[in-house]
Amino acid sequence: MKRYILSILLMLPLAVFAQDGRFEKANSLYINGEFQEAISAYNEIVQTGMESGNLYFNLGNAYYKNGELANAILNYERALLLKPHDKDIQYNLELAYSQTTDKIEDVGEFIISRWITEFRNKATSDFWAYVGIGCFILTLISAALFIYSRSVVVKKVGFYFGIIFLFHVIVTLSFAYKQKSKLINRDHAIVFSPSVTVKSSPDESGTEIFILHEGTKVKIINTLGTWKEIEMGNGNVGWIKEDAVTII
Repeated sequence: MKRYILSILLMLPLAVFAQDGRFEKANSLYINGEFQEAISAYNEIVQTGMESGNLYFNLGNAYYKNGELANAILNYERALLLKPHDKDIQYNLELAYSQTTDKIEDVGEFIISRWITEFRNKATSDFWAYVGIGCFILTLISAALFIYSRSVVVKKVGFYFGIIFLFHVIVTLSFAYKQKSKLINRDHAIVFSPSVTVKSSPDESGTEIFILHEGTKVKIINTLGTWKEIEMGNGNVGWIKEDAVTII
């Protein structure tokens, strides 16, 4: 199925807002091409504390159509945190990044690590937690077979399956922890200044290292006063003022 930047997800799990019409109103504004009004309507929902991958996706689309690239990228990234497996979000995010000034080549990741990350991102933290709990229950059943069965064959089956299920418990719960940690400890940000000079130290007299432009994604690795130490995908590091970026 083709995916377009015009796409909008109309089936959000936001029952409360569906009942009072706020979400339908925002969708209608978007569909009618009133993107600035749609942005305001979606943000009203966000400001209540509600988080949803689909909500951020719609908001990102509205910002994109309104010509606000940095805000579009920010909300696509937030949507992807909540729905890391969503192909539509990934597609629109890649499309938005293709229009930014800075083209940062990421440092090559070990192929096995990349495979693990891609597999982990196919589901949310809740999904991996449920799978982990299921595997834990199966581990207990296998242990019971090993301990209480009088059959040697059944004991062997219980032992080996217990080991297998225990391994899956460790893996899936570690996946759940990693995915949850990404939501809680948000250490990436989007540059919002049209251009910002990255310094070698957290002060105005620091040596100018390089310049970043609006829409670029950076990793926050340290904070000192009103300065943020950032790391780029290519490994370059430096300091910028905190008001130049917005945390994802």
